[in-house]
Formats: sequence, structure tokens, C-alpha cells
Amino acid sequence: MLRSWLSSGTLISEFVVIQVRIGIVTLFPDMFKALTDFGVTGRAVRKGLLTVEFFNPRDYATDNYQTVDDRPFGGGPGMLMKFDTLKQAITRAVDCIGEDARVVYMSPQGEKLSQTAVKKFAGMHNLVIIAGRYEGIDERIISLYVDEEWSIGDYVLSGGELPAMVMIDAVSRFIPGVLGDMQSAENDSFTEGILDYPQYTRPECADGLKVPDVLLQGCHEDIANWRLKEALGRTYVRRRDLIKNLALTDRQEKQLAMYIRETDSQKK
Repeated sequence: MLRSWLSSGTLISEFVVIQVRIGIVTLFPDMFKALTDFGVTGRAVRKGLLTVEFFNPRDYATDNYQTVDDRPFGGGPGMLMKFDTLKQAITRAVDCIGEDARVVYMSPQGEKLSQTAVKKFAGMHNLVIIAGRYEGIDERIISLYVDEEWSIGDYVLSGGELPAMVMIDAVSRFIPGVLGDMQSAENDSFTEGILDYPQYTRPECADGLKVPDVLLQGCHEDIANWRLKEALGRTYVRRRDLIKNLALTDRQEKQLAMYIRETDSQKK
């Protein structure tokens, strides 16, 4: 984030570094090396823009076996993460990350994660994520210590580590300084509620398919209109539910109508 001010008639600028701190409550912290050691998120960690700390419920077990699970009351298949060890890991995480930290539980019963939610979390700076295991966690943990439940899709995984990594990767893209060009995050699919437009690079012709002429002619206005038309059209074809939830501007409606006309004429 760039902050500017006037001093003795001179414009001075400096970069204000924003750091996001995330505490992860997990039984398998080593799984997150794929996140902290590689790619965009690894670069964020190395730059000091993203701090990831781990809190293992097993560290708070008092028996020789370091037990962190137990059978559910009322019977049923599988095991649940124990209340006491999980509670201690969560409270320790909040103490370390910050009392203002939002506590999130990754759960298939949560609200589906969206780009809007991701941008919100990127602005919070302090976040604690619970990665559950087994058949889930004691409901009293959710009632007493969880602020929000989020899901990455309508399916069940073996644990919350992968969903937590998905959330952190998405959040990190909105931390200033993580991406080489912040516009990359702003232009991503879903940022404006629609899918991204098609993109091309060299060569101009590959396996008989050419790059659209409009991208080669250098007219920025024509390129912007083409990209908007293709993005809206792709969303209309692949995710019509997103289009239904948008209040389209006159320009967007015009470009979408043009896409539909062009597509219909190609089918004839």
C-alpha cells in the first residue's frame, strides 16, 4: 500500500508494509510446507508479508498416547476431535496471533468460499483457521470458539488442511506486494462476479488456431470491449447462476447481447 503526504512542499511517498498473520490449528503441520515453501504463498512468507504459525492439539494431550480423538456420545461411526485439546490449541493460537483474530473452521457445512469473502479476510490481518479431522469436532467448540464456518465446495475431504491451504493461497493474492502486479488479483475470475476472459500468448498461430485479431491490432478500447464481452459470455455459458446474481450495467448488457448474437449466428 502506498502512502503519500506533503512535507515542506515536497511530495514524499513510502510503502506501508501490511502483514497478515495466520494461525493454523492442525494435527498435520508438515502438510503446509507445500504452502509456505513454494509459489506465491512461499514468496509472501519469505518477504515477511505473510506469517503462518501452527498449533497442534496433540501438544496439549496429557496421556502417554497423546490422544486427540474420542467416540461421539450417542454412538455412530468414526471419532471426533476432543474438546479439551482442541480448545487449548485454539486459545493458544488466538493469544499468539492476536485477540482480534477471526477464528474460522473449515467445514463442508460452512458457507461456500467466494472471492468477496477472500478479500474480506485479506483485510483482517489476523486470522486463525481450524483444520478438523476424523468425523469432525465437538459442537461446543463451534458454539464457543468459532466465529465463522467456511467450505470450499459441496464434497467431503479427509481433513481441513487442504481447504485451509486453499483459503490462505486465495487470501495471500490480495496482500499488497505478494504479486508482481496487484492488477493480477483484481483481474482474476470472480473478482467482479464473473469468470475471466480467454488469454493468449505467442505464437500467434498454434496447431491451426489463431489468436483473435482484435488482440493484435493494438486498440485498447476494442481490446477492453472484447475482453468484457468474452468474460460475460463465458460466465453466461458456464456459470449462468453468477449472471443471474449480477446487476449488469448498460455496457455489460450490450456486450453480453453481442456475445449471444455472435454465438447464435455461428451455430446456424
